Amino acid sequence: MKRTTKYGALAVSSGLAGTFTAAPAWAQASVPLNSGDTAWMLAATALVLVMIVPGLALFYGGLVRSKNVLSTVMHSFIVLCLVSVIWVLFGYSLAFGPDRGGVIGSLDWAGLSGVGAQPYPLYGATIPHGAFMLFQMMLAALTPALITGAFAERIRFGAVLLFTVLWSIFIYAPLAHWIWGGGWLGKMGSLDFAGGAVVHISAGASALACALVVGRRRGWRTDYMPPHNLPFVLLGTGLLWFGWFGFNGGSARGANGVAMGALIATQVAAAASALAWMVVEWMHRGKPTVLGVASGAVAGLAAVTGAAGYIGPIGAMSIGMMAGILCYFAIVWKGRIGYDDALDVVGIHGIGGIIGVLATGLMASKGLNPAAADGLFFGNPAQIGVQGVMVFAVALYAFVGTYVILKLVDGSVGLRIAPEQEATGLDLSQHNERAYS
Repeated sequence: MKRTTKYGALAVSSGLAGTFTAAPAWAQASVPLNSGDTAWMLAATALVLVMIVPGLALFYGGLVRSKNVLSTVMHSFIVLCLVSVIWVLFGYSLAFGPDRGGVIGSLDWAGLSGVGAQPYPLYGATIPHGAFMLFQMMLAALTPALITGAFAERIRFGAVLLFTVLWSIFIYAPLAHWIWGGGWLGKMGSLDFAGGAVVHISAGASALACALVVGRRRGWRTDYMPPHNLPFVLLGTGLLWFGWFGFNGGSARGANGVAMGALIATQVAAAASALAWMVVEWMHRGKPTVLGVASGAVAGLAAVTGAAGYIGPIGAMSIGMMAGILCYFAIVWKGRIGYDDALDVVGIHGIGGIIGVLATGLMASKGLNPAAADGLFFGNPAQIGVQGVMVFAVALYAFVGTYVILKLVDGSVGLRIAPEQEATGLDLSQHNERAYS
């Protein structure tokens, strides 16, 4: 099937047949674009790339034991590579292509057919469609990379590869379409500025499924398993914080006032959350820790993601403080509940994402972003209900879908490494390498 969409005087041909026969879309004549908006989107894309590698790679790599650091770093790198290829072939089209029943996109843009220098007004009237696609590719890669923290130190590398492919296609693409690509949650009026639900709640719910299905690490609760390199963790946190300006600011799809507000909210929420975590840990455990401050900053960043472009600085500060306190106790309670989420994806990203998405239903303001809806505090109590439906739908779909995928992966290539390989460490058993001699 071939479809022609017209922008101005240019007809952009779509369909797989044109992928190999016609001139690529980015080589065709273009309509005027806003160079400032385009430059910001390209820079924001690079910033989100820094979040994945080296940011998340170092953050996660420093948290595990030294015998597993290379394996953990490898997960972030390989997820980025896999998702990039899937996104170009058909992932972007499934997530953002023309709507099919409110559930999934079509394959009209498979192979990026028709996705190039021309704007697609629904996703940004002043930037190339290809720039929007590339930015969204980074978000699509970040999400499964976050999930890898839940099963760190005990999973087969082949299982990571197969899981990433299946999860990106069957979990991430539908969720992105539901909320951002014209799907049913977006039509309902749900607000998710940069991925509080699409990225963080989905990662947290999926991480919980991973922790339950893959099982606990050998020696969990009996062996001492401290982070092997806290300077790595701090360096990774700094790079995540730096990249998050692109993550949230780029979601404004232009160099404008909404982007500025999103950057202010990002900074304020991260700072408030780090301080709140430090204080509550100090009161609870008797001493503030470097790991706690780093974890608090990431929790605040995760929490503000869904709200950043809809709220003011005081709202962002409130979200950060709630995240610092509630995410801290979510991790404390994890030990009492008994699931082994190795790097606290559920407590930081899942709980943080829920806090931010629900707070959006309270604090969102059309005065700050005309494209948004007002929240409860601005006279629209229905918005909190819409946000609650989104939280429930995303968490349920991600958890159940991930559970099914893990069972399929376990039945095909196996999830867990052998006990003797786990004792040796994944660096040697899966990659035949050592981080330190």
